[in-house]
Amino acid sequence: MVNLDVRDSVPDWAPFEQPRAAQGAPNVVYIVLDDVGFGAMSCYGGPIETPNIDRLAGDGLRYSQWHTTALCSPTRSALLTGRNHTTNGMACISEAAIGFPNANSHIPPECATLAEILVERGYSTVITGKWHLCPENEMNLASTRRSWPLGRGFDRFYGFLGAESSQWFPDLVHDNHPVEQPATPEEGYHFGTDITDKAIQYLDDVKAIAPERPVFLYYAPGCAHAPHQAPQEWIDRYRGRFDEGYEAMREQILARQKRLGLVPENTELPPLNPIGTPQTRTGPGGEPFPALDYTRPWSELSADERRLFARMAEAYAGFLSHCDDQVGRLIAYLEDIGQYDNTIFVVVSDNGASGEGGPNGSVNENKFFNNVADDIAENMAMIDKIGGVETYGHYPNGWAMAFNTPFKMWKRYSFNGGTCDPCIISWPAGIAARGEVRTQYHHAVDIVPTVLDCIGIEMPERVRGHVQTPLQGISMRYSFDAAALPSARTTQFYSMLGTRGIWHQGWKAVTTHPAISGWGHYGQDTWELYHTDEDRAELNDLAAQEPARLAELIGLWFYEAGVNQALPLDDRSALEILSTPRPQLTPPRERYVYRPGSSEVPESVAVNIRNRSYAIGALVDLPGPGASGVLFAHGGRFGGHALYVRDNRLHYVYNFLGIEHQVVSAGEDLPTGEKLILAAAFEKDGEASPGSATGILSLYHGDHKVGERRIRTQAGRFTLAGEGLVVGRDSGEPVTDHYPGTAPWFFTGGTLHRVAVDVSGEPYIDLETEAQAMLARE
Repeated sequence: MVNLDVRDSVPDWAPFEQPRAAQGAPNVVYIVLDDVGFGAMSCYGGPIETPNIDRLAGDGLRYSQWHTTALCSPTRSALLTGRNHTTNGMACISEAAIGFPNANSHIPPECATLAEILVERGYSTVITGKWHLCPENEMNLASTRRSWPLGRGFDRFYGFLGAESSQWFPDLVHDNHPVEQPATPEEGYHFGTDITDKAIQYLDDVKAIAPERPVFLYYAPGCAHAPHQAPQEWIDRYRGRFDEGYEAMREQILARQKRLGLVPENTELPPLNPIGTPQTRTGPGGEPFPALDYTRPWSELSADERRLFARMAEAYAGFLSHCDDQVGRLIAYLEDIGQYDNTIFVVVSDNGASGEGGPNGSVNENKFFNNVADDIAENMAMIDKIGGVETYGHYPNGWAMAFNTPFKMWKRYSFNGGTCDPCIISWPAGIAARGEVRTQYHHAVDIVPTVLDCIGIEMPERVRGHVQTPLQGISMRYSFDAAALPSARTTQFYSMLGTRGIWHQGWKAVTTHPAISGWGHYGQDTWELYHTDEDRAELNDLAAQEPARLAELIGLWFYEAGVNQALPLDDRSALEILSTPRPQLTPPRERYVYRPGSSEVPESVAVNIRNRSYAIGALVDLPGPGASGVLFAHGGRFGGHALYVRDNRLHYVYNFLGIEHQVVSAGEDLPTGEKLILAAAFEKDGEASPGSATGILSLYHGDHKVGERRIRTQAGRFTLAGEGLVVGRDSGEPVTDHYPGTAPWFFTGGTLHRVAVDVSGEPYIDLETEAQAMLARE
């Protein structure tokens, strides 16, 4: 009521009141692990010690038939929205958008995230770790932030946006801007510890002010996605524990799973290569079976190979145990503030263990992204470095089969090896059962409805003004204290990289189509039929005995595909999918200009020098002979290039996949003066392999050549994530150890005005003259 005098007026604060959660509303903590198979953690019968996650399992429930989409971004979209991945536009990882409704990498606003719902109901919302729900063309500072965490309902964010990142030199974003890591590995830095520090800080920021205000924490460590990197003392704990090999390990894990009641007593192990090998199977048009999807029997390995493969498993195990230790820190904090009992913990993996290491594993996964085969001898030379800063490793796929015990295949596949994953729900104040196993069939889409049910919130019809697509998940709460009730979910469809599956009332039809094989011809797919209530390992194909049931399930798959806009199917190679043309904020140009002091430029929007001629010119003032440091750098230890000054000489390095550091050094000291050009120019004259250019790299002072060398360049990217382009320094992981001084190797002893990169294909011209013309234009 408003009158002439304020003393006679009554204020109305109602429109400005902050949303308040119900009295006693629980905190919600998602712990989203990455590439952790059903048989990896100790509470699921695995060989890897996870005492803190085991504690959550002991205080809550383990689900033995909980499922994902078989890949990272798609599952994460389902976990946050309660809708199927193709409904969310996430048929594949966000870097693999192909422009169709099922695969555009943009979660529609009609599919609100749990954060968007809870932040309007009085929750603080926080994410630390991996996001991976943003299209790659929007992972840069010139882009909209609509698909970044703060654009999808989170108050705070600290982590990385893409598929993966180094644990030693992560691609860090804080809220809406990139930041440098707070310490170096030599100073004890590790990403898992860093995000846990931030998670506790963010929780405390809220609880110190409003102890009763609930928090939704989405805690998503890089673990245990490649690269498998952990402090050495954690890896050393597992020395010798995997020496018997993955086949023996599978038997041991299965025996423990039976004792724990996680699988039926009659469960048997599928063969090591359950859908074929390059020698036994080809595609309908004669296409080869994917070489990476063959598993080598342990008995056929040499002694050195066994030692190498075991060490790779040790790194993975140490990585996961270190992550569990960080989970323990979160638990301890919540106990210390009296919030542990009233916190709903949801611990899941986003898909099964990964087979992307292929038959032999790798100490540098970037070779895979560049179609360069791993070399066992090169890997053996790095055996004592595995898990450290000098490797970017992934184990061989035999360990994926072990860590997915008792299932067949792995991440990417619609078999249970890709889709049936750990799920633990713990809420001491809200669940009476302790340490029990639940066998009801559920899926990632069911987590959001479960959380809303526990909190007592109805799914709103509108969120941020958008009419909502109905939830496709169902609440799992009925199963909390009723172990014997049948599954409330009756149907779930699967589609991933050309593989397909459909589960309905205890039966599952699934194709044997190899993922990312390029086979196509989906009408010729072989469908298998399994009674998964009894046959969790999908071992006994009943297609011949039950043709009518199989036909019904295949028809149901097509119905569900229509409902969930799951077409078109895409089984092209990773290289083809990742190189699909996508919208760009600005079209490619022939000349790019970068200035010192700017943030790192992601590779997806940086100048592209792959398989072409290029020239890099730095405009500098050099008052004397004391200049030193990096002028330009792009990439890191496992692939990249840089122009830098050391010992008063100009140098350029092209680091070919970490295999060969091709250094070109000037034969003369630097000149002195103002507005000088220091340059490197590459003139392509051939190809070492498809897409890998060869040619002469020349160094220049102005137009005076001072050095040259023949080099080869990479066919693919320098990194899948992180290690973008920088000027005047090399932040993160260095392209070369030949830099002078210490990180981040700033350029000093002169003034760097800017760096221009020319990819016009024209021969090297007098960049000094061109620079003067450019100055006149500015």
